[in-house]
Amino acid sequence: MSFEDELDAILVKGKEKSAEDILRSIQSAYGEVPYVFEFMKDQPEILLTKILHNNAILRSSTLDMKTVELISIAVSAAMRCSHCLKLHLRMATNMGISDEEIAAAIFLAGNLVNASVLATATRQLDEERDVCRACKIGSEACDINGEEQKPQ
Repeated sequence: MSFEDELDAILVKGKEKSAEDILRSIQSAYGEVPYVFEFMKDQPEILLTKILHNNAILRSSTLDMKTVELISIAVSAAMRCSHCLKLHLRMATNMGISDEEIAAAIFLAGNLVNASVLATATRQLDEERDVCRACKIGSEACDINGEEQKPQ
């Protein structure tokens, strides 16, 4: 369904009926209604806006749904959102995504989280110690201190 078709349906049915219909279609597609959508059901304008936003992102994406689901698993794992992770694991299983592919997404998420922790903490430590590693590795100009490099 196009964006215009979605908007037309909302205008014809009204926000309450449209929200109910969308929740039913989500239930049918996912086998459940994600918690956040269930939470929004009493505020149909917010729910509809969120669904329209989600659909616009998916429609404009060149990624296939399997890739989207694997990304969703990786992000859920990285953010440590157990509710999201459980939902996306069930979705992946329903889509026929193998455990090996799911594990690869989880391992990639763990690797990125690990790198993020290390990068953030070491930069913070260097900043506290007034150390500029760019200066020490002899790059052209120091973006951190704004100084020209000294020949080594």
